[in-house]
Amino acid sequence: MNPVAKLSELLESLYMSPDSDRNLYFDRQTGQTVGVEKSILSAVEEGDADRLEYVPEWQKPEIEIAKAILEDRSGRFIDPPDPIEFNEYRHMQDFIETIHDSGIAGQLSRSIRGSGAFRRFKNTLMRFRLEKRWYQYRDQAMKEFAIEWAEENDVRCEDDLKGRDKDKDR
Repeated sequence: MNPVAKLSELLESLYMSPDSDRNLYFDRQTGQTVGVEKSILSAVEEGDADRLEYVPEWQKPEIEIAKAILEDRSGRFIDPPDPIEFNEYRHMQDFIETIHDSGIAGQLSRSIRGSGAFRRFKNTLMRFRLEKRWYQYRDQAMKEFAIEWAEENDVRCEDDLKGRDKDKDR
């Protein structure tokens, strides 16, 4: 039986920028999300021993992980929860629908139109002192998304976030 994944670790992948220089994989064998620098993965895939020779000592374990990922035929490594699939913009829209004050909701709706929407949205949240409420809403949506991902991928998941201070300021 596969180890249980920690919800907090699944959520970490949702905070990873899609433009990152690392690829993330969920390892069904360990129940953990592993990251491999794209250049290491590429060097292993191409069999470029010269490039791998200069990998710093602390990064050497990534070479073994990259080899295991590239040799995997059993489905041991799968894509973790994806921040693009989470679609934070859609959750911003959903959050706005929870605002009962039509004036504030209208300003939030206008803030998410066009280029710079995320920055304007956060600035508008701050102006109305709604950032804590937004982050609680978003965190709950992320948690539900990660749990749904686990269910869809037959990954047992433990909510290790219970009991943590949920009301801390950001």
